Amino acid sequence: MTNVTAVDARSRVLSWIALGVVYLVWGSTYLAIRVGVAHLPPLFLAGTRYVIAGALLYPIALRAAARSHGPSGGSARPGAKAWMAGAVIGILLLFAGNGGLTVGETTLPSGFAAVLVATVPLWMIVFAWPVQHQRVTLRSAGGLAVGLGGVAILVGDGTASGSISGVIIVLGAAAAWGFGSVLSHRLAVPSHAMLAAAIEMLVGGVVLLAVAAGCGEFSRIQWSSVPVTSWIALAYLIGPGSILAFTAYGYALSHLPVTTVSTYAYVNPVVAVLAGVLFLGEQLSWREGLGAVLVLGSIVITLHRSRVASRPAHGRDGLSLTPGAGGARRHGHDGQAVPSCAGSVKCQIVSESGQPK
Repeated sequence: MTNVTAVDARSRVLSWIALGVVYLVWGSTYLAIRVGVAHLPPLFLAGTRYVIAGALLYPIALRAAARSHGPSGGSARPGAKAWMAGAVIGILLLFAGNGGLTVGETTLPSGFAAVLVATVPLWMIVFAWPVQHQRVTLRSAGGLAVGLGGVAILVGDGTASGSISGVIIVLGAAAAWGFGSVLSHRLAVPSHAMLAAAIEMLVGGVVLLAVAAGCGEFSRIQWSSVPVTSWIALAYLIGPGSILAFTAYGYALSHLPVTTVSTYAYVNPVVAVLAGVLFLGEQLSWREGLGAVLVLGSIVITLHRSRVASRPAHGRDGLSLTPGAGGARRHGHDGQAVPSCAGSVKCQIVSESGQPK
């Protein structure tokens, strides 16, 4: 009995450490992107990140999927249909979503971009109506109204500062992430989270690099003048940002209540803003602060669930993943929304039925 108690206590401590990793790492990926794009082209940076992360993750994911299937569970290797579905979602989330964010951060402060990306749950509510025929509840409508007010303030501030193009690009990236998150429930993506993540990273990364080549980004890189800080930022995005944080997120989600894990959706933008202020000297105007508060308030409204409904996500593995920064989208078997953010594009919020909150 003592051993069981000790194991439970150790598991709980590790789960909170894992959640802390999600808070800090996914929140700090915005800073790493901003540092990286200072000397590396944005699509090259994002594409290299995901091709390498996906290549490292794929063989590990195959072994993990084979173990989960058991000796008589059939082949874990994904077929053409799974690859096609993963390709569609990878293009929407990683090429359009994370690629758009990375391009946007060439002109926007990292903390400002993080607040714009925090609108993903609101976009999911919008797209769930035509794609999944999910009605917009009164709570969702209230969250949308508050969030749109915050976005309007942020867009106005971006217009005043001359960076409206970056604001539009990042909002478009958030919309693409929201649409891909909703659409993923209609496609035959692999049921094993890590395997789906690897496929989406590989396809999204290849498309990013292909477009980067077509845009002439490779020829614009002055390899000898790229500082070590940019390469460190890329390495951080590949390792901690795309692989470590995803693993930590999955562990926290399987050992803590869903509503506890979902708090990262509020914490990540705050971490991003603070990291930008502390390490890059970014400044937050009072209009940006007000817009950020409204956007985060809208997320609180859409993510809110009663304490009675909250319980740990143990049991069957209803995990299907779409990575951002290596983020995942998990179907909580208690019917609650489980958000996920890909370190930089952040934050998918879906219930088991696929209805965003």
